[in-house]
Amino acid sequence: MSTPKSERHVSTSRVIAAPSREIFEVLADPARHSIIDGSGTLVGAKGNPPRLYLGAKFGMKMSFHATMRNKVLEFDEGKQIAWRHIGQHVWRYELEPIDGGTKVTETFDWRPSPLAWLLEKQDTPAKNLASMEKTLARLDTYVTTGNVPES
Repeated sequence: MSTPKSERHVSTSRVIAAPSREIFEVLADPARHSIIDGSGTLVGAKGNPPRLYLGAKFGMKMSFHATMRNKVLEFDEGKQIAWRHIGQHVWRYELEPIDGGTKVTETFDWRPSPLAWLLEKQDTPAKNLASMEKTLARLDTYVTTGNVPES
């Protein structure tokens, strides 16, 4: 049984003690995505602009020896960025300034995917939620200390 289309997204949030502009700079730099990746599947960047923008295309080298090409679909400077690859599902980051820092919400949205049923059968949403929690922890460490988090 598949999840109703209206419910095909999972999100997690974390408050990071840093200004949203500093966090956004990391998210808008594809060369730093493998530093914060909590899934362990991103190993580098390939053929990318130095900074993302609406409509930008960028590639990420994956641990399974492929390069995933992505396109930025949403871009609101310092507030929101989202992209998707050939699978059509969307990765979104929303940043909200709050007292003491920034609330960062990461969302995996598989509503646009033509293979939503397969993602659900493989338990991808739950796996991605766990990875997103690790990503936000790594982002927190990187932004607040300047250190690359240990794997």
